[in-house]
Amino acid sequence: ASSHFPVCFACKRRHTRYSGWIWAAVLCLTCIAPPAPAAEQGASDRQLGEQLVRQVWADMKNTDVGQLEKIVAGGFQSVHTFGANDWPQELKLIKGLKLGPYTLSGFKVTRDGPVIVATYMVSVDETIHGHRLHKKLAPRMSVFLLTKDGWKWIAHANLKRM
Repeated sequence: ASSHFPVCFACKRRHTRYSGWIWAAVLCLTCIAPPAPAAEQGASDRQLGEQLVRQVWADMKNTDVGQLEKIVAGGFQSVHTFGANDWPQELKLIKGLKLGPYTLSGFKVTRDGPVIVATYMVSVDETIHGHRLHKKLAPRMSVFLLTKDGWKWIAHANLKRM
């Protein structure tokens, strides 16, 4: 019955609402041209991920508990070489960090829908569980979730050895 409608060369669907090759071509322009080029979108995602990480670190450095509470997600978890933390445990750890000057580098950021995953390297003097740790580079990962209230920090990994 609908075989007389043309098949779009871009999306391989029959556009049965309109007949004719011209309408099929016009309707499928969205199949050919995405809203934003993937490279352009990837660059903005990378910038956003790096910006979110830098804000978390600035808030930790300043021990800005109020700001951290605004950006943390309800299901937050972190993992360290000593084990896992929920948000109250992580907040207690953050309050005792006594962060020195730090350097963030080597960012790799990916996005899948409402999730941004940022991995990076950190060089920082910090105190964890009463131990002052060296400034040697160590890998970290921070994960952010887009909610109706904006981007929220939902997970963090600190792979620095104690």
